[in-house]
Amino acid sequence: MNITIYDVAREANVSMATVSRVVNGNPNVKPATRKKVLEVIERLEYRPNAVARGLASKKTTTVGVIIPDISNIFYGELARGIEDIATMYKYNIILSNSDQNVNKELHLLNTMLGKQVDGLIVMSQNITDDFVQELKRSPVPIVLAGSMEASGTIPSVNIDYRQATFDATNYFIEKGHKQIAFAMGPKRDLINHAEKLVGYKQALEEAGLEFHDDYVIEGGYTYDSGLEGWKKLKDLDNRPTAVVSGDDEMALGVMHGAQDDGLSVPEDIEVITADNTKLALMVRPQLSSIVQPLYDIGAVSMRLLTKYMNKEKVQENIVVLPHRLELRGSTKPE
Repeated sequence: MNITIYDVAREANVSMATVSRVVNGNPNVKPATRKKVLEVIERLEYRPNAVARGLASKKTTTVGVIIPDISNIFYGELARGIEDIATMYKYNIILSNSDQNVNKELHLLNTMLGKQVDGLIVMSQNITDDFVQELKRSPVPIVLAGSMEASGTIPSVNIDYRQATFDATNYFIEKGHKQIAFAMGPKRDLINHAEKLVGYKQALEEAGLEFHDDYVIEGGYTYDSGLEGWKKLKDLDNRPTAVVSGDDEMALGVMHGAQDDGLSVPEDIEVITADNTKLALMVRPQLSSIVQPLYDIGAVSMRLLTKYMNKEKVQENIVVLPHRLELRGSTKPE
């Protein structure tokens, strides 16, 4: 039998309003009364009904998070930042995995809204126009984390992916490399084709180096796609001497593929990756990387969402966090 607030009030010989004030931490309760109510709550093992409280306050203190692939360490680190700030602001998280499927993303969006969430954080690798229109119709605030959409009207938190990829490519150019490959995720992702690829091309153009389609390998953010990409690169007449990767798993695939073919990293080929997840430190040689603050992207996204949910003043709805290059063993010492 479920214990209700009425049962607690009757047992403690107080009003239901007093029990509610105790449960919600209202200071306007006498210490002796608070102590008595808390003792009854503990003895009866009463648990407040979140749904009922949400109906009364029109808030559920719940945030929905849609994530492409929770098994990908990139999104795991983002989610941790979201969770920590949510806990700080006393919000609960409903986490759903979209499996990088557009139809499933739309279904999850509607499911979350049906659960009366107070806000949503969305991570997606393929934000279509239809999905953007659905996001704009949402009755609750939405923030994109580590994701972008073309109109720039939906609040988001990212780094400057174009500049970061430019910086990594330019680093190799300044070291004298002329055959620089780029391993990227699916071109359908706006971040890949409109930011990272553009930054890569821009660095080559400014250095007077010709762009070659053969040096661009497209994969699926997976280790295997990095291995497959290396198979294409190694057979080129002018095999690349350096690789910039837009994803850690792909970078590992490229590096291990090269090593399996007898090449030395970094002596024969140098590699810079982009995510700086724990994977970059768990291999030998350790991967040089663009450092994007994954935890902070998640944390700032959640904090931005709390501002919208609580109608606080927001200075910038498009937040760009800083990045830097961290050089490790996959690149030669300068």
